[in-house]
Amino acid sequence: MKVLNGQVISKRRVAIQFAVVAGVSISALILTQSFPKPFWLWASFAGAMILFEWRATEANDRLIWSPSIMIAFTAAVVFGRGAAVLGVVAMELLSPLTPADIKARRFFQPFANACQLALSATVGLSLFELFLPNGPVTPDDLWLIVLGTVPSVAAFYLVNLTLVQYAVRMVYGKTDIKPWSNLGQFFLSYLGMGVLGSLLGAAYLAIGAASLPLIFVVFFVGHLMLSSYSALREAQESTLRGFIKALEAKDLYTRGHTERVAHFSTVIGEELGFNGTQLERLRWAALIHDVGKLAVPRELITKRAKLDAKEYEQMQRHVHLVEDLLAEVEFLAPMVEIASNHHVHYDGNGYHGSNHNHGDTPELEACILAVADSFDAMTSTRSYRVALTQEYALSELRRNAGSQFDPIAVEALASALLRLGETYGSTDVVSEDEARRLAEQLAVHG
Repeated sequence: MKVLNGQVISKRRVAIQFAVVAGVSISALILTQSFPKPFWLWASFAGAMILFEWRATEANDRLIWSPSIMIAFTAAVVFGRGAAVLGVVAMELLSPLTPADIKARRFFQPFANACQLALSATVGLSLFELFLPNGPVTPDDLWLIVLGTVPSVAAFYLVNLTLVQYAVRMVYGKTDIKPWSNLGQFFLSYLGMGVLGSLLGAAYLAIGAASLPLIFVVFFVGHLMLSSYSALREAQESTLRGFIKALEAKDLYTRGHTERVAHFSTVIGEELGFNGTQLERLRWAALIHDVGKLAVPRELITKRAKLDAKEYEQMQRHVHLVEDLLAEVEFLAPMVEIASNHHVHYDGNGYHGSNHNHGDTPELEACILAVADSFDAMTSTRSYRVALTQEYALSELRRNAGSQFDPIAVEALASALLRLGETYGSTDVVSEDEARRLAEQLAVHG
């Protein structure tokens, strides 16, 4: 894994820090290890690593990956004890610089990536070498090699992830990047590719150079698997964006509402210590929470007056319509459950989806979404009233905390907005009656 482009000054600082530590470790390797022989064999694996690093895909926000871990462990077994670490580190140093970097004269970011990959390889493969035999690999050695791959890949992954996270924090800051999700899934993929790489290395030692074409085909299959995952995530994001555009085309006043609710939900989740996977699920639930309104008559959504009992009941149906519209979208199932319950009150009242029992306290994610949705509704202009002040919105949330809203989610939103220095809504409209009166005046004169 490595990080995409960021701010120049911070990248230089990170590159210098990584270079100092990497320089020390590489110097130690040069003194204690020999370079792999024959050179053509090292060059073959180095070429494969460079090729697939050039074609790496984005797995998460500014986090890209490739099957290089598989190539590294294949090469380590082939190079053997006393040459594995130096040989793979030399490959890692060459792989991050791409033609696009050269064309754009962009060198600090790939240099930093090269250093952190070299450090990750040094730690992981130094541990792996302890499991390699001193002489030729025999069938009896395979179980030990595979066993040694597990902690070695874990060490490689943890060092790699820690250094990338440090670089991202230094370069982009916390407000510029979404927390990474599914890191456990990424680790399992890394582990599987690392173990497969070790077995491929053993296959080369058993068969010889004739096995190289098959080994490189397996590398390519690994690349296709990672690319498919990245393409699937992009397709999922595109699906969500399509729903948002369709909803906002139906109601001008809700334009930007879903993104703001997703933002508020995310900052509440961050304040409550949610991890990247939880935050992604919460954000996606926020993005689809009003999709059911696509099946609600437009004149009902844009009505300027207060809804009557029959109209309110019809509007309530949109939580069930979310389930009906998205029931067949498998990857959204957990998010649909959250979205369909965002009108359930903290005390169990309100209205809910089919998966909730009336009177039960909704799950925390639904409570967070309810707070975020209500806060944005109060601080943005709607067809029936203008935006209220942030202070009024927070006071209303607090006034209804414990009954309609989860008190923890309300205070988490207030703390997050204060921490981020963000302000929303009007500067002087401090009552619901005034907001509705102003909206009526704008409708008459507009």
